[in-house]
Amino acid sequence: MRVHYLQHVKYENLANMESWLKKHGHKVTKTLLYKNQALPSPDKFDWLIIMGGPMNIYEDKKYPWLVREKEFIRTAVKNGKIVTGVCLGAQLLSHCLGGTVTPNKFKEIGFFPINLTEQGKGSGIFRGLPVEFIAMHWHGDTFSIPKGARRLASSKGCNNQAFSSGDKVFGFQFHFEYSPAHIKEFFKDPGNALKPEKYVQRQDAIMKNARGFKLLKTIMGRILSNIEQATV
Repeated sequence: MRVHYLQHVKYENLANMESWLKKHGHKVTKTLLYKNQALPSPDKFDWLIIMGGPMNIYEDKKYPWLVREKEFIRTAVKNGKIVTGVCLGAQLLSHCLGGTVTPNKFKEIGFFPINLTEQGKGSGIFRGLPVEFIAMHWHGDTFSIPKGARRLASSKGCNNQAFSSGDKVFGFQFHFEYSPAHIKEFFKDPGNALKPEKYVQRQDAIMKNARGFKLLKTIMGRILSNIEQATV
């Protein structure tokens, strides 16, 4: 498939997803929104992936490109494209489907468990994964489940962790794409310095969690494979 992704900030690229997609024969292109690059027409891609970022979906004045990005996402959904949102991408996707995005009760940063809901247990997107698994988190906001969508996963720190709308649209609040090299770039930004809280781990605890990153890569491969198989 032709995969196009939207990137909001320099250090939030596809990370491990890029090598997986290319290994499985998909063509990958991108739009760097923070550089004001032009968006492609819908006939140029089959699968849209919307990445994360430190901004909020409601900061249109600070990030004017958010306005055209939201319209682009709506158009992709309307045109029957596969659309996958991760973190900020999932929040944007929820918003574009009529949901709301608000501050979460807790910041959630680090490796924490994800629990599948009853609908999540029956979803093909999580086929091959246990009902509870560890994923990576980095967010302060949360999305509501859009009308008609299915709530697929939750965590103790955040009630809505994943949703699906129809059979081609998927939002994930948690991250499955991070690698140690990728997350290391986060910590080069002073704005990403961490203060431990109930659901915020220390930087060294995150970076030293080799097992967590290894499991994350396995989870990513399973989810991407499930999306690929369910939509081709």
